[in-house]
Amino acid sequence: MERQRILPFYMAYPLPIYQNDENTVMQDLEYLQQMYPAEAKEYQKKIVSMLDKLDYEDSMIYDEYPDRWQLFRLAESITKSIENDSDEEIDPMRRDHIMGMVQILLFYEVYKRRRKEKTGYLKF
Repeated sequence: MERQRILPFYMAYPLPIYQNDENTVMQDLEYLQQMYPAEAKEYQKKIVSMLDKLDYEDSMIYDEYPDRWQLFRLAESITKSIENDSDEEIDPMRRDHIMGMVQILLFYEVYKRRRKEKTGYLKF
């Protein structure tokens, strides 16, 4: 009769498997981002370029609790930049829609950058 070998707890769930799962999740998110509507992709490019300027050590986006007011001001400035780039007049209702989408995309992009900063190995 053959006796089964008992593994120590640290060998049962090796770390590389966890990293692969994390990378798979990020790849899925990036793939789904590619399916964004054209308008959202345009806004995201603008958001990424603005956040690249704020992506430095001790930036407000890396605070433990980022200031809500500053994030809303950043979203407002991105929305104004989008309006300035637009050839046509934007009515207030459409502006609210743009502002909401910019806020969602901005907060998500900040989350991704904070996540990358914490883990150090995620590629975006």
